Amino acid sequence: MKILLTGANGYIGMRLLPLLLDAGHQVVCTVRDKNRLSVSPEVRAQIDIVEIDFLETPKENHLPKNIDAAYYLIHSMTSSTTDFDEKEALSAQNFNQYINQTQCMQVIYLSGIVNENNLSKHLWSRKNVEDTLQQGKAALTVLRAGIIVGSGSSSFEIIRDLCEKLPIMITPKWVNTRCQPIAIRNVIHYLQGVLGKELCYNDSFDIGGPDILTYKEMMLAYAKVRNLNLYIATVPVMTPKLSSYWLYFITSTSYKLALNLVDSMKIEVVTRDNRLRQMLNIQSISYAESIAMAFAKIQQNQVASSWKDSLVSGRLKYNLNEYIQVPTYGCVFDRQKIQLKENSEALDNIWSIGGAKGWYYGNWLWKIRGWADKFLGGVGLRRGRTHPDKINSGDVLDFWRVLLADKEKKRLLLFAEMRVPGEAWLEFKIDEDNVLHQTATFRPRGLKGRLYWYSMLPFHYFIFEGMLRNIARRKS
Repeated sequence: MKILLTGANGYIGMRLLPLLLDAGHQVVCTVRDKNRLSVSPEVRAQIDIVEIDFLETPKENHLPKNIDAAYYLIHSMTSSTTDFDEKEALSAQNFNQYINQTQCMQVIYLSGIVNENNLSKHLWSRKNVEDTLQQGKAALTVLRAGIIVGSGSSSFEIIRDLCEKLPIMITPKWVNTRCQPIAIRNVIHYLQGVLGKELCYNDSFDIGGPDILTYKEMMLAYAKVRNLNLYIATVPVMTPKLSSYWLYFITSTSYKLALNLVDSMKIEVVTRDNRLRQMLNIQSISYAESIAMAFAKIQQNQVASSWKDSLVSGRLKYNLNEYIQVPTYGCVFDRQKIQLKENSEALDNIWSIGGAKGWYYGNWLWKIRGWADKFLGGVGLRRGRTHPDKINSGDVLDFWRVLLADKEKKRLLLFAEMRVPGEAWLEFKIDEDNVLHQTATFRPRGLKGRLYWYSMLPFHYFIFEGMLRNIARRKS
């Protein structure tokens, strides 16, 4: 089959793509920026990529006419706290215009469980997208899931941050709300299972795991799997806004995502319709098993995708190409270089920078900068990195975004997503004479930006010089 995969660079899309290829399907991926699709050259050679921003009014349709089925995996919850529902509705309307011009027979949409009368704005928006997609020409299959648990998923990472960092928690009363978590592996099973299955056309199905738990029970179960001592006390006085700030400062989530999640956590997300599990003969994975499986992937450095690599987790909202040409006019620079030895492991060190390994010099200063950025509403250092030694364009490295990662040409270019009065780039490049060049570029915004740069010069002198020296000398 020829399959259209929207949201191909998202958490679910990155997991689904290789399995569709393994099954022998032809896959067309739609992304806003083809440079942002973090797949290997081998995978890229097997797929077609079409750049479409579904928030923009359709103009020319570059989609192949012979599409057989499409996955709609576009969500905007992390992009805004106010108008994400309008964006999701517009995206679905524009998708219909595109897909109606093809021979697509089935659209598969991953939605949320909407069994309560009073829905949160997030869940109401998911239901509204369902209604919009039903107006398209293709048959619609809706899979409604609750909390998705897997390595790199936002829910898993939030629970992980809370339980690993806080042995004692004072929590709001919404932790007693019931939900039905589902393993990411089961979600992928369902997404694959309904493909081309006519019994699933023009129908919606709840999907969930075998356990119905409160959020408190989920955290305690996590602690049990991880052999952690955890005590949780609930209080009725925590407002949604205060709860959102609590999640934002303790976990790696953005404030926008935290606020929307807290709003939804007051609503029970429990399945009422389990027909699909029997229809597809799916073996449900328990919550405890899903946590163990997630850590197996983490320990083997096999995390296929992470929500933290999403563009909406930082300040970049548009095409990466808009930032990939480092400016020179009106900028200030810190340039360093060092001659490398023939057997230097500098390139491997560059590709391992950030995350658990740190920045090779003055890590405590980087941490202070991260805490300050988080306090000012920025991303801080908690995003880390998805892989310990692999980097793709579009990935995050702490509070940097990877603009270009070309290991063959020995060049790595990063763009700062921390709060700064201007724009900042950090580049590493090894030239043909085996000289490592490290360049920090800052384009200040007005007088405030220039004052910021010159006030940081004493720190830059030690940090950048020490970082370059250790990258060149340290054994990876």
